[in-house]
Amino acid sequence: MRTLNATDLARARDFMRRNARVIDRRRFDLHFHGAPAAPLLAALAAYENPDGGYGHALEPDLRGEASQPAAAQHALDVLHEAGADDHPAVDRIAAHLAAITTPDGGVPFVLPAVHDAPHAPWWQTPDDPPAAINPTAALAGRLHRARSHHPWLDTATAFCWRHLDDPPADPGPYDVLALLAFLDHVPDRARAEAAFTRLRDTFADHARSDHHDPLDFAPAPGGYGHRLLGDTAVDTALDALIDAQDEDGGWDVRFLTWTPATRPEWRGHVTVERLRTLRAHGRLKP
Repeated sequence: MRTLNATDLARARDFMRRNARVIDRRRFDLHFHGAPAAPLLAALAAYENPDGGYGHALEPDLRGEASQPAAAQHALDVLHEAGADDHPAVDRIAAHLAAITTPDGGVPFVLPAVHDAPHAPWWQTPDDPPAAINPTAALAGRLHRARSHHPWLDTATAFCWRHLDDPPADPGPYDVLALLAFLDHVPDRARAEAAFTRLRDTFADHARSDHHDPLDFAPAPGGYGHRLLGDTAVDTALDALIDAQDEDGGWDVRFLTWTPATRPEWRGHVTVERLRTLRAHGRLKP
């Protein structure tokens, strides 16, 4: 079994120090140098808005100041990484999501405030956007992971179950990622297992794209994404992930860079994610 060694990790640290945002440098220090969580939480706070949501390019392809659902998803991940699932910011995020929820019970892919700020070309929305399973399922899954009891979660969970009971025949890969996050963490484990069993082939057919790594769907063992890919495919992907470390010590992204700042910002984020995946699967030497 191939592993990433201490020299490779040192190369990654040098890449992070040269290129990454403060928040991702704090994430790296937390996970791989035993740093305390407080500096990471302080870095995250700089992206929070008075409405409880997050903006300010926490999601690098949304450059505006206004709160957006995708940025809330990033914030919930950072809070979880910091061991802060009980942080008051979690309830503030849920309250913000409740405020932007449509009558259908979900939140839009992106809010119309995107029109007033620089953004990647794929972040498009009408002025009155409908609810979308991505990111509603991703957000609900993360709030379930945090053991939130905010009332929004009941509304969003019902929205996700309705979608799973009558899904489209061709979900996009981001929809699959969102639904896997929901199924991994929703408390009704029997219903989650039944839904995964029923939709496994559909998920497998759409859990791929030219800008996703297979391990985006299976970042850690034990989840539905790992079951979807299978042990052999995961092991092969882990070997490829080790090979994909660039000469500069970081990992690159597989999607369009539309403005110069986003590539280094995303690379810092992705480098921490790739290292966490390798460690979770036992491929990073201490």
